[in-house]
Amino acid sequence: MMALAPELTSDQVLQAFHYDAPYLFLGAAFVTVGVIAAAFSIIRRKNDLVLIYFAIFAVLYGARLWVQASLLGLVIHGSTFYLRLFVGINYVVPIPAFMFFDAAGLLHRRGKVLGYVMEIILGAIALMTFAFGPLPIYQTINTTVVIVALLAVVAQSLGSGDRDLVIVRRGLLTFVAFALFDNIVGAFRRYPRIEPYGFVAFLGALGYVAARQTLERDQQLNDIQKELEVARRIQLSILPGEFPDSAAFRVAARYVPMTSVAGDFYDFIVADEKQVGLLIADVSGHGVPAALIASMVKLAATAQRSNAGDPSGLLSGMNAALCGNTQNQFVTAAYVHLDARSRELRYSAAGHPPMLLLRDGAVQEVVENGLMLAAFDFATYSTAAHKLEPGDRLLLYTDGVLEAASASGEFFGQDALRALMRKTAGTAPSDAADQIISAVQKWANVQEDDLTVLVCDYLGHGNGEAN
Repeated sequence: MMALAPELTSDQVLQAFHYDAPYLFLGAAFVTVGVIAAAFSIIRRKNDLVLIYFAIFAVLYGARLWVQASLLGLVIHGSTFYLRLFVGINYVVPIPAFMFFDAAGLLHRRGKVLGYVMEIILGAIALMTFAFGPLPIYQTINTTVVIVALLAVVAQSLGSGDRDLVIVRRGLLTFVAFALFDNIVGAFRRYPRIEPYGFVAFLGALGYVAARQTLERDQQLNDIQKELEVARRIQLSILPGEFPDSAAFRVAARYVPMTSVAGDFYDFIVADEKQVGLLIADVSGHGVPAALIASMVKLAATAQRSNAGDPSGLLSGMNAALCGNTQNQFVTAAYVHLDARSRELRYSAAGHPPMLLLRDGAVQEVVENGLMLAAFDFATYSTAAHKLEPGDRLLLYTDGVLEAASASGEFFGQDALRALMRKTAGTAPSDAADQIISAVQKWANVQEDDLTVLVCDYLGHGNGEAN
């Protein structure tokens, strides 16, 4: 541990402390601000050069106030390293400062060239100082370069701008004015430094702008959340309610969007005692754009109610309505028409995962796929017809169910879905749908897609109820 030089008196130490106290405090504050800026850049996981250069600038500026404190000079008496550090840090601090001005867009072309030249000159004399010691010519060069560069910043920062830029500019100009005063006056005689107080004004301007923008973003976020909540209610309103009572069918639907609004959609095109038409669709993408197109799918499907008994005709009509109107987003869909009178199901799909049929404990796929909707105006679709038997259970779902990924990246998959169908065979459609959704959510590390399932039981001519 170093001791005070023997010739020092307590009055000298106290006088040095009183002189240095505000600079020591400001130095600690500037280093703290720099560390916070660096931490914020790391947390955001973005190489934000404005934040990075500002953090380096603030930390070095604060460290310089400590290094050049009179009190430290008294403690480290006669140290060659301290002398070189004391002088050399003056040449280092301006380098990240002008890198910050450049990254912040405060320098134009000529200003950038001047900044690069300044960085080379100051970097060179800093290295020479640290390696061989200070020379008076270095300080003269530093003062000249810094004054010219600061005047260039003043000249290039003048002009119009938005409110935030004006406030930052005023803080910057205050700092530059104080720095110019210190460099000009300091070239002739020793004078108490006022530049750190100008830096305080600059930080205050940046802090004010950051706080105001944060409040504005919070308000904007609140407004967006309110709008999303309205959009969510509107989207839920386009989905059908509970399936009506039917002697032949029981149907349950479950819809779990990934975000407030989503691109999955389902509808009951026909719903009476003897017939039911079940439509399920999945718009590519997520969020608001997908939700808007899902609303278009609703309108397109509603316009095709006259084709409810003809699945291929219904999908063809929807495709014609959607083509050219979805901003290059596509839609997969599947539609099944069930007729209790003829005891027949008619099925068609457009790029959608196959429907699953559970019969006598065995699960089989029902496949009749054409091209996705809204992508090709020449797409055609065909219908597959199958006999219905009492006790049959049908499952329609979107690909978010199959592609739900575990922490290890393994998909939920078709086999697990088939196993769930067999496991829940004796439960009501509503319970089966709940168990499928629950199993997928437990499997998935994070929900990365919308989840929708439709479970339909064919009861024959017995009594049934909606769920």
